[in-house]
Amino acid sequence: MKARRLGTTDIEISPVGLGCMQFSGTGNVTRLMIRPIDEAAAAAVVRAALDGGITWFDTAEMYGAGDSEEVLAAALKKCGVAPGQVAVATKWAPLGRTAASITRTIGDRLAHLGGYPVDLHQIHMPTGSLSSLTAQLRAMAALARAGKVRAVGVSNFSARQMLLAHRVLAAEGVALAANQVRISLLHRDIERDGVLETARRLGVTLIAYSPLDGGLLTGRYHDDPKLARTAPVMRRVFGRRDLSTRGLARTAPLIDAMRRIASGYGVTVGQVALNWVVTRYGDTVVAIPGASKPRQAAEAAGAMGFTLTEAEAGKLDELSR
Repeated sequence: MKARRLGTTDIEISPVGLGCMQFSGTGNVTRLMIRPIDEAAAAAVVRAALDGGITWFDTAEMYGAGDSEEVLAAALKKCGVAPGQVAVATKWAPLGRTAASITRTIGDRLAHLGGYPVDLHQIHMPTGSLSSLTAQLRAMAALARAGKVRAVGVSNFSARQMLLAHRVLAAEGVALAANQVRISLLHRDIERDGVLETARRLGVTLIAYSPLDGGLLTGRYHDDPKLARTAPVMRRVFGRRDLSTRGLARTAPLIDAMRRIASGYGVTVGQVALNWVVTRYGDTVVAIPGASKPRQAAEAAGAMGFTLTEAEAGKLDELSR
């Protein structure tokens, strides 16, 4: 697949990037959502991603208070990647803070990234700050104008909030580049809540997180339902409906259809799920699956190596509605 522009910026990224929450270490709450990995494992994952054609990486301040950023930077350096050769996205955490901390903490972001620039800086969520969204967006715009970040994005913003972000940033001479939201075959709210239509109208890229629904769309839990008991705590809590016997039975026809399609291309079920996400919506949507093993990163990259037919995509559309 060809590289895509991030919003209306001049930043080009591969349709599939790598989410880096798993680089956050064990001393924080992210371990309840994912299984963290050490620096050596992270370097192997990054190497596999790069070898497969992935050109950008998404991390965040909240992922271990900078640990994920540091581990990503160390992995890139170990792989011989110079600053500027790949794109790096990170996020500011608004919880209990004012907009002023955006400008105060950009130095921390850059320090943790060890010389790699912030290509995309995002407001991690639209709630939790002690300042208005307008104030937060103006602070982000100031960073862009000062050349401290290349582009500004948001995360988990509704269509209405995207419109506000676009308007406020435009008044500051800065484009809204991206909105990071949950998108997968089993989470297609963007088609109904106005987010997709608004993104297309404004020229904003949607970054799909959890595109494999915590592994559900790889078929692993359908192969062995007992694995659900070993999933990370928050995955079991929030995904209990999907991981239940009834939930797995409900999605079995979709998984079976993906198995048949995967067999025809010589790929995995997860690769079919990822390919659907980054092709179903045209150039508007890119995806950031995570990976804790090199083979998972290689599989994610390999999802860019084929194209579903209209009939195949249509069948998955039908079964996932």
